Amino acid sequence: MTTETTMPNPCAIAQLGASVLRQQAGPVDDIHAPFIQETIAAMQATLAGSQGVGLAAPQISVSKRIIIVASRPTARYPDAPLMEPVVMINPSYAPCSNAKAKDWEGCLSIPSIRALVPRYQAIDVTYTSQQGEPVSQHFEGFVARVFQHEFDHLEGMVYLDRVETNRDIVSEGEYFRLQNLSA
Repeated sequence: MTTETTMPNPCAIAQLGASVLRQQAGPVDDIHAPFIQETIAAMQATLAGSQGVGLAAPQISVSKRIIIVASRPTARYPDAPLMEPVVMINPSYAPCSNAKAKDWEGCLSIPSIRALVPRYQAIDVTYTSQQGEPVSQHFEGFVARVFQHEFDHLEGMVYLDRVETNRDIVSEGEYFRLQNLSA
């Protein structure tokens, strides 16, 4: 795991089984600390070089409460809405209702697997921006799903922990086959 005196590698994504993915991430106390800003830059570079739509600091082996939500159409998520990447520090959320929906998720830390995961459909989110400003936002649908997925990483969880039955887990090849059949 990366410490606050060593730089994270912008290309290395922690894989399922890495202990950092099962730890509750610590809060960011000083947003302007060089290590935090370097971590954010490494996360941005890692995400930009991937087909992902979000990333949490634990995924680059930094156990801090930082996520990036960056919904965009990719080969992995061709129907994702386009939004500018948003860095969220010490985020939290509250569901707007008990309504949940199951939909497909994948993870850069768990390659080649997809699963149907129940998530809240609409959430209110609060976080601190990279500039140190408090922010409140409302997310629905896919973006709400991405946020909750990344937030789980901060809690030491992965999306497979939320699956209701192991029959909802498929290989990525089977997922794409199913998507082509339903199109």
